[in-house]
Amino acid sequence: MYCLGRAGRLVYCPPVASLLYQLGLALLLVTAGPLLLLLRGRHYLPTLSGRLGLALPPGEPGALWLHAVSVGEVAVAAVVAEALPAETPLVVTTITPTGQARARALLGKRAAVGYLPIDLGPLVGRFLRRLRPAALVLVEGDYWPLLLSRCRRRGLPVVVINGRVGDRTLRLLAKRQGIARWLLGVVDRFAVQTEEDARRLRALGVAAEKVTVAGNLKYDAPEPPALPLLEAAMRSAAAGRPILVAGSTMAGEEEAVLAAFQAVGGGHRALLVLAPRHPERRNEVARLLDGSGLAWQRRSAMDAAASDVATAVRARDSGPHATSTSGQRDKIASPAVVLLDSLGELAGLYRLAAGCFVGGTLAPKGGHNPLEPARFGRAVAVGPSMENFRDMAAQFDAAGAWRRVADGDELAAAWREWIETPASADALGARALQVVEANRGALARTLAVLAPVLARVQPGDRAAAIATPAVVREAVAATRNPVAIDMPAPRRARQ
Repeated sequence: MYCLGRAGRLVYCPPVASLLYQLGLALLLVTAGPLLLLLRGRHYLPTLSGRLGLALPPGEPGALWLHAVSVGEVAVAAVVAEALPAETPLVVTTITPTGQARARALLGKRAAVGYLPIDLGPLVGRFLRRLRPAALVLVEGDYWPLLLSRCRRRGLPVVVINGRVGDRTLRLLAKRQGIARWLLGVVDRFAVQTEEDARRLRALGVAAEKVTVAGNLKYDAPEPPALPLLEAAMRSAAAGRPILVAGSTMAGEEEAVLAAFQAVGGGHRALLVLAPRHPERRNEVARLLDGSGLAWQRRSAMDAAASDVATAVRARDSGPHATSTSGQRDKIASPAVVLLDSLGELAGLYRLAAGCFVGGTLAPKGGHNPLEPARFGRAVAVGPSMENFRDMAAQFDAAGAWRRVADGDELAAAWREWIETPASADALGARALQVVEANRGALARTLAVLAPVLARVQPGDRAAAIATPAVVREAVAATRNPVAIDMPAPRRARQ
């Protein structure tokens, strides 16, 4: 591993530092692992083979390695991946099962997808020896000491894209300046979301010439594809009622959401689509719904009904004597609440909403991405906690592009207004869409920052030995990147 030496330079540490770190991590896994599996084994068991390095993604040598922790980061990785030439080999890793499922859905045909191994020498070493990537791109961050150390030893460039420095991260690293300088010093380039993120990195010791303010790639994400069968099933379940969507809710928020829904009239007035952020909480939320007195069903129970609708539509379109689709509504129950127990469908369902609530904002969780409903011009309500999206929140506040609510009562007032006065919801949604459109452009700036590492990426075994700092500088100049930083000269991977 590398440590901070004289004059703030990175120097190679004695093996004892790496050994102590790995022993501490292994001890933590041995002591806490069984308890974690006991409490949430259903969630984490499927990840074990990948996290232990037993099941590696089937990538080819010389690929560009994109690491995205979970669902939000995977969406950003997909924006970048879609902009790269089709022949660019890609490997995508995640940590969470939800992120893995989303990566396979979005990028499974484009990239080799797998889990990031636990940060232990044998596991990381095996991963790097087998895959031999050309460069590592961290989406928004996620700095693992041993992984970064092994990348540096192999001459592997490391770039952070869509980077941000949250309040908690800043407080933690500011108290440990030596660790901060080492962790961040291994990174060759940072493409960050805002000027404030750049200022925070500089305050933590990152050289100014390493940092580029590229903007937030989430603004550049395309609309999610339409889900016609599911949308038809939802509209049929709504039976003419407006649809309210509460997405990415966290523990402690569902109670406020359900209270707000009941305050506006419950299932007599609207259909609520409730989507917990973490899939492992679905049964917990189901028990809450059981005790609410509201009629509800799981989204997975709608599959058969959606299939019936599709069959009837095909029959209708087959000729003048086809079966009528009237009465299809009766084939699907008209619940008050649909519990969204699926992955990858929430973003598209915002398209149907008369009003939305974005979770992680009433509970003090730092907020979640409001751009998914905003991209459809939908009216959005959020709570006070948006610390993880401070720049985005400031822009939405300044434009009056969403409704801030302090509790369930204020959420109920917002939903009631939007149901009774759709023009009010439309005007709010139009302002939200304007904020999205005004902030596009981060993709081009991010690709410019990535130009040096893209110059190294080639399929096949020769990829690890073809790039030089001169090639890097030419690639940067070709994209008119304002800052040129020499990447580590590539070396043959240690076997």
